[in-house]
Amino acid sequence: MNTPYFIAKRLIRERRGEASFSRPINVIAIAGIALGVAVMILALAILTGFKQQIRDKVAGFGSHIQVVNLDSNTSYETAPVSAEQEFIPKLSEIPGIIHIQTFATKAGIIQANENIQGVVLKGIGSDFDWSFFRSNLTGGDVFTVNDSVRTNNVVISRKLCDLLGLKAGDSFAMHFVQDPPRMRQFTISGIYETSLGEFDMLWVFCDIGHIRRLNGWDDNQVSGFEIFISKFSDLEYLTFLVRDAIGYTIAEDDERLKVSNIRMRYPQIFDWLNFQDLNVVVIIVLMLIVAGFNMISGLLILILEKTSMIGILKAVGATDKLISRAFLYQAAWLTGKGLFWGNLTGIGLAWLQLRTGAISLDPASYYLSTVPINLDPLHIIVLNAGTMAAIIIMLLIPARLIGRITPVKAIRFD
Repeated sequence: MNTPYFIAKRLIRERRGEASFSRPINVIAIAGIALGVAVMILALAILTGFKQQIRDKVAGFGSHIQVVNLDSNTSYETAPVSAEQEFIPKLSEIPGIIHIQTFATKAGIIQANENIQGVVLKGIGSDFDWSFFRSNLTGGDVFTVNDSVRTNNVVISRKLCDLLGLKAGDSFAMHFVQDPPRMRQFTISGIYETSLGEFDMLWVFCDIGHIRRLNGWDDNQVSGFEIFISKFSDLEYLTFLVRDAIGYTIAEDDERLKVSNIRMRYPQIFDWLNFQDLNVVVIIVLMLIVAGFNMISGLLILILEKTSMIGILKAVGATDKLISRAFLYQAAWLTGKGLFWGNLTGIGLAWLQLRTGAISLDPASYYLSTVPINLDPLHIIVLNAGTMAAIIIMLLIPARLIGRITPVKAIRFD
């Protein structure tokens, strides 16, 4: 028979049945734990949701891993490579890589309604995955790329349209500074809005055939390859595998390639996102300290209220360890109640925000229009287990008070 568990169960049953001095203290302790757990769940869900959405948006513009000519510099005027590479089938077989597409870029200037704006024209082929931009369309639709006939349609951002006074269906001229200077007329097929201001103001998507013609490239030449992966946590590992599959040279024309990932291309964004982790760590530590002190005070009250019972148990031969375990079981039950209500509150509020988007944000400051939520079951399980373990460890300190109680004084305690 588990004697400490039996004593704890009797104490819990007794506390349910009648009012006691410690009952309000226990309610406060449970409420403190519930509030702390709810805040921790919300903080973790919001931060991971924020990081996930920002990562997905940045990757939507430029993929997770990019392969370009080693001679290409940091500008958008790239050196071409052949679109027919022996390593493409190898990359497609790597677990975790879900899509590979070709692209080409060229800087230009849009002229419309007496307004001008410098942008980057990104040429895409028939293999381009439109899913990200379809989910962010605010007007019109995406266009279809045909390998035999070039289309003049483009997809442009809402920010650029507002700046230039354009709408879906309108046409505009785009000038390219080269020798000789050239101009192309494009028609707006679709309008997107991602709230990433710097990216929205930069990128315009067109048929890759226009880039090839403007640069004088062959029909099988591109700026490079974009590779998308299924799990962002595997980014560094898959970057290594891509480098390993490609090697140092391309057989055709002995062109050399370089492989970069999204972290390498946009270090300032990911450094900023990583810095947000510190905020969540601080919140979790503070909430654990508050919840721990709440339960410490609650356990001390429980011990003081049952001093006479402790004296009687010691008088009949119960050890300090046995009695301490009984009170720790009772404290664990109270902690469990706090965790239950905290999870119910935290997950409920997170789910409500996820479904309704009730709390909005300023896209200019946060790159998002609503507070993002990412409810990961693993995060919640680890958070609950860590909270329970941390509180129980903290409760070992007041439990040692039982060893200082002597049977004679305790039985006379009133």
